[in-house]
Amino acid sequence: MRRAVAMRVVGPTQWVLYPALVAIAVTVLLATPVELFGLKLPEPVLPLILAFAWPLIRPSMVAPAVLFGLGLFLDMFWGGTLGLWPLCLLSVYGVVLASRNLLAGQETQILFVWYALCVLSAFIVAYLVVTLDAGRAPSLLSLLGQVVPTLLLFPAADWMIQRFDDGDVRFR
Repeated sequence: MRRAVAMRVVGPTQWVLYPALVAIAVTVLLATPVELFGLKLPEPVLPLILAFAWPLIRPSMVAPAVLFGLGLFLDMFWGGTLGLWPLCLLSVYGVVLASRNLLAGQETQILFVWYALCVLSAFIVAYLVVTLDAGRAPSLLSLLGQVVPTLLLFPAADWMIQRFDDGDVRFR
């Protein structure tokens, strides 16, 4: 008699939909006007974590569509140039997807270097687009106020990659 093998199936709901909803909720939560010792809450670009992790977890046709929606949400929520964050998020997704074979199975330090390069390049693109749109350069301190918290959130991307990578044993 043959015993059934337990399979852990991780669908797009677990690794795409729930993290996207968490990113929206945390973005709204961090935008509340709370001051602590004269400092406001940081406003990292949380969907950059997803744009980095999703192509490493499993390439999908759903993930870029969700990233585009998250980017439009950020543009409308923060009142920025429409299309700025979808461009940045999809460019990070595309770069990581193109280098997926190189990044698969790498150590956490290598993934952090790639994450930092992707985040910095996304913010450089955002800085240039905002400069061209506004006709003047935005504050570099404000830019650093978003870049540093976004870089510090790498453990969340690493956790997602470790948690969901090879989560579906049917693809082994």
